[in-house]
Amino acid sequence: MATARGRAYGSCAMTASIRFLAVALLCLTALGCGLKHPEASALYAEAARSDPRVRPFVIGPSDVVRVTVWKDPNLSSDASVRPDGTITLPLVGEVVASGRTAAQLQSTIAERLAAYAKEAVVTVAVIEVNSYRFTVAGNVEHPGMFSPRYYVTVSEAIALAAGPNRYASTGNVVVVRGGQRIPIDYDAILAGKSPEQDIVVLAGDAVRVP
Repeated sequence: MATARGRAYGSCAMTASIRFLAVALLCLTALGCGLKHPEASALYAEAARSDPRVRPFVIGPSDVVRVTVWKDPNLSSDASVRPDGTITLPLVGEVVASGRTAAQLQSTIAERLAAYAKEAVVTVAVIEVNSYRFTVAGNVEHPGMFSPRYYVTVSEAIALAAGPNRYASTGNVVVVRGGQRIPIDYDAILAGKSPEQDIVVLAGDAVRVP
């Protein structure tokens, strides 16, 4: 009888221990997940604030701009932005275009032309976008550099690379942006659980799929 009670007691104690360990493991797992990327939410918020789709396009190297001077075709021309960020125009000479919007560049050119044609009406338009380039590397079907004609999100960038391959760890994608590493859970994006992680890829970004 005592032996049976001992066995029962031992069984209950073991069950309680197992439950305790299970709860402890769950807590540690949850804590680990929470601490894995403690600054991730701030990075996603900053990426949302930097969304280039809600602000004027910023000209970059290799973009082509069309400068039109009203009623003066001799001063009008198309110009490709050189690697140093400049363009060359009749009478005006070299002008820094990279890092400026079309409106800002238009204002600068108009000021320069005022010395030659006081009533010159200048318009600037970006007619070809080539500066929007980024890379997708790692375990995707077709890694490489991409230069779409429109802004894309992380999931769209990976789709441009024909998607993850069978070796990919899609829950641990990283967007390298300058000195930052932004963690991306591609699976959570596809499941619709974390749409805030599907940030817009900026020029110069590197999307890495481990």
